[in-house]
Amino acid sequence: MKKDLDILLIHPNASKRIYQDLSKDYSAIEPPVWAAMLANALRVKGHEVGILDCEAEGLNPKTAAKIVNVASPKIVAVVVYGQQPSASTQNMDGAVSLMKELEQYGLMKIYIGAHPSALPERTVLDDKFSFVCEGEGLYTLDALAKVDFFEEELDTVPGLWWYDHETKEVMHTDPAPLISNLDEELPGMAWDLLPMDKYRTSNWHSWSNNNDRTPFASIYTSLGCPYKCTFCMINAPFGTAKYRHWSPEFIIEQFAKIAEMGIKNVKIADELFVLKPAHFMKVCELIIERGYDFNIWAYSRIDTVKKKYLQTLKKAGVNWLALGIESANTTVRRDVVKGKFEDVDIKQIVGEIKAEGINVIGNFIVGLPEDNHDTMQQTLDLALDLKCDMLNIYSAMAYPGSKLYDNAIETNAELPDSWLGYSQHAFETRPLDTKYVTGSEVLAFRDAAFTTYFDDKKYLEYMRGKFGEETYNLIVGMNKHKLKRSLV
Repeated sequence: MKKDLDILLIHPNASKRIYQDLSKDYSAIEPPVWAAMLANALRVKGHEVGILDCEAEGLNPKTAAKIVNVASPKIVAVVVYGQQPSASTQNMDGAVSLMKELEQYGLMKIYIGAHPSALPERTVLDDKFSFVCEGEGLYTLDALAKVDFFEEELDTVPGLWWYDHETKEVMHTDPAPLISNLDEELPGMAWDLLPMDKYRTSNWHSWSNNNDRTPFASIYTSLGCPYKCTFCMINAPFGTAKYRHWSPEFIIEQFAKIAEMGIKNVKIADELFVLKPAHFMKVCELIIERGYDFNIWAYSRIDTVKKKYLQTLKKAGVNWLALGIESANTTVRRDVVKGKFEDVDIKQIVGEIKAEGINVIGNFIVGLPEDNHDTMQQTLDLALDLKCDMLNIYSAMAYPGSKLYDNAIETNAELPDSWLGYSQHAFETRPLDTKYVTGSEVLAFRDAAFTTYFDDKKYLEYMRGKFGEETYNLIVGMNKHKLKRSLV
């Protein structure tokens, strides 16, 4: 790593504490997309930039801090995002630990990411020796890197929060504007600054690629989401429920770079890829024209994916669609502003997707405010009936930046006592209580439901027939890993 960088962007590491033993073989190790996008954009603006991916390199906070000190950058930016849209908060565990280790070296430090944007004042008060960025980070870092006398010129840096040790007050500037031209101002990822040989996709994603998990790349084709689901905090860095996308012509050149690196496994990390047909269909058509052979997975709502899109998605290499089904119960869904699915035949849509040869990841949430034991069971029953190729079943969390979090603060609801408690897989996991069941009961149901699903004989035989004996054995092995919980 170069010394005397203007900015060193760091992806923190707390994988062992977040995923427990699943971190060894089952959880993905994803490229830090935001760190890589910011790095590339900043060097286009003339800054000397580096990336340290502590998770991919397996670095603990103490070792990482020593490496950072030797590099001696002007600014250390810890970029706090995660492997799924709401994972920023759980990654604060690794970020805070690293920042604490860095204190002894007297370096300028700043938090960037969804969680810091959601709770900038709280983040400052928890760490009074670090700056906090509210927003996307590009304009904030660009301006901060140009400041020579920090005490006098901080008011020129947009989206910046800090603690004034003289007045003992939290100070901040106005938020930076949203990036309006993604093609020009976020022009791709700094692939050359990442240890690309150390990334692996999720175990299930590899089932459609001969169980080969590497090499692997992630990419955004759009930012943000126009919906306002109360359990989601994806728009925290943007301050608005707005959807922006790169041009398909720009995106296809990013896919070209991925193909040149010999990478087949690709995650489209957009909160919703299958949303705006003029965008996602054109991207797919361009991939087809180029003749690329990708193994892609992407997100969609159950009510945005249409039968007429499926053939093109499949031809482009979209072998997996993650569907936000959330709950089987319409009342539970409507309460969290998920959408009125009563006019959507979930089973028919899932069947149409699978008929086109696209595998389905069913994303479900138990423990939403209107959930009770019966409605949670309805959700599990629906999942079993749909026979999705992969199941993600989450406990409802009041993630900072979501409406659920605001409601929890207003009602003085019990929240996790550490950021790690917001992880779905940690020992400390602490879901919300619903109106009818406790968080402990929700978590116990979630863990039991996961085991029930992947132990289901019909499901296992279906997967054996579809993907073969090796995948069958991998699923059986995965389900033998039981998470330890402090709450149950």
